[in-house]
Amino acid sequence: MFEYAPAPESRDVVDLKSSYGLFINGEFVDGSGTPFKTVNPATEETLAEVATASSDDVDRAVQAARKAFGVWSALPGAERAKYLFRIARIIQERARELAVLESLDNGKPIRESRDVDVPLVAAHFFYYAGWADKLEYAGFGGAKPLGVAGQVIPWNFPLLMLAWKIAPALACGNTVVLKPAETTPLTALLFADICRQADLPPGVVNIVTGAGETGAAVVAHPDVNKVAFTGSTEVGRIIARTVAGTGKKLTLELGGKAANIVFDDAAVDQAVEGIVNGIFFNQGHVCCAGSRLLVQESIQEELLAALKRRLGTLRLGDPLDKNTDIGAINSAEQLAKIRRLSDLGESEGAERWSPACELPGKGFWFPPTLFTGVAQSHSIAREEIFGPVLSVLTFRTPAEAVEKANNTPYGLSAGVWTEKGSRILWMADRLRAGVVWANTFNKFDPASPFGGFKESGFGREGGRHGLEAYLEV
Repeated sequence: MFEYAPAPESRDVVDLKSSYGLFINGEFVDGSGTPFKTVNPATEETLAEVATASSDDVDRAVQAARKAFGVWSALPGAERAKYLFRIARIIQERARELAVLESLDNGKPIRESRDVDVPLVAAHFFYYAGWADKLEYAGFGGAKPLGVAGQVIPWNFPLLMLAWKIAPALACGNTVVLKPAETTPLTALLFADICRQADLPPGVVNIVTGAGETGAAVVAHPDVNKVAFTGSTEVGRIIARTVAGTGKKLTLELGGKAANIVFDDAAVDQAVEGIVNGIFFNQGHVCCAGSRLLVQESIQEELLAALKRRLGTLRLGDPLDKNTDIGAINSAEQLAKIRRLSDLGESEGAERWSPACELPGKGFWFPPTLFTGVAQSHSIAREEIFGPVLSVLTFRTPAEAVEKANNTPYGLSAGVWTEKGSRILWMADRLRAGVVWANTFNKFDPASPFGGFKESGFGREGGRHGLEAYLEV
């Protein structure tokens, strides 16, 4: 196999500041909590010091959003659309800067942040800009905006999750207080600068940074009308208890343990690419990752041989190298969880395999890993690892595949690989998952709704359905 020459993306396109404040009422201001440092997970170098919002800071942000709501919600939809279109175009203009900053702060390969994350971010703002003046035709009657939306987003897709939440909220006439993840706040703060560049009215979007206490203050604030959260099921339960009985509207997009189901008539090479994309994309830091491979028993050996060959070609290393397939794990805490669950998989009797892979000396790294001989009762088949770890199980009949795929407390996504359209429809009708991909995986479109069942949460983001979460219906 030929060797790749390094193809690093330049860091010079990003103007990294030594410290960042909160974004409240259209201005960057100091936080009253203890500042924290955000680090590059590939090198462990400190990127910047970031302000922590106290409950008083959160209150200032909510009051700014409440004041702006009167003006923003009164604008005609076509006028709100102009701002969203402007934001989308600025995101496109600053796409390289956003992609580099996302890879620096998150650890994901630049190829993914450049070709997937940032284009989808712009697409979501374009899409919901189109809805802003058509809400009366969305099928929700004469729906009105809710008010102030409190939004808490995770670290795996920092900028994309921001777009998923802010774009529909603004299109519907709401204002926003958003809390990004503690380990990945920088692109949200750059987005705040984009809001200023777009001349968005002060207070319409507010960004408060910090850890769990800051997010809890946003969720619990009495003047927040709507809470949207993406993250772990454990935190989702806490949020649900917090808002119960308050009258706040709530959407939760939580964990997953998706099954990627390959039948004996599937195109093997195509399925292998889908399996790799399903679990090793973004280092497996994907709530809908295809972390359980269900392969029909008759093709298990052939498929696993092809999959192992393919894993041997993946390149792990510098996230800013355009050749990199697998970047850094986002944090030391997440790396420790992946290691613990992988070690548990071995101790419970599953067979572990990784390709020859030299890990960098600094940073947080984990090789692409698959487990065979996995039983339904194994922890690695039931718990969300949220890393580049694939558990392989087998099945004989479609009915068995459905039973095994649904044998999980989660219900976010699934994939089906077969040449028979009738089988795809039969499976999709029986799989208890919010999204079922056919002969592909991890494909997203702003016009398509996304969300789960059971412990994967409730409500939908994206598409016309995503409007409902931000309207009185």
